[in-house]
Amino acid sequence: MFVRHPKCPDWGVGQVQSRIGNLVTVNFPDEGKKVINGELVTLEIVYNL
Repeated sequence: MFVRHPKCPDWGVGQVQSRIGNLVTVNFPDEGKKVINGELVTLEIVYNL
């Protein structure tokens, strides 16, 4: 799945690496790996495999 962070569009489109509970690990091309709390941030789906 490819996503965008709604408050950080300059990070680009990131690829979801894993999800454990509410924690989503996303690899963004311009920012690297980020662990995002899904309860606090709703990621925008760009492309779903």
